[in-house]
Amino acid sequence: MEKIYANKKDRCKLVKAKPETIEFLLNYSKSLKVTEAKGIKFESNLN
Repeated sequence: MEKIYANKKDRCKLVKAKPETIEFLLNYSKSLKVTEAKGIKFESNLN
């Protein structure tokens, strides 16, 4: 298994996200509320 991962290491490249993208995702995750009632999950965005 070690040989498989060693060969595919060249295909991976590090991608950097823009600060605006990070800020958007953080704000969205802060405003997302998950409520569970009777085994059903409801997602609501509080904005």
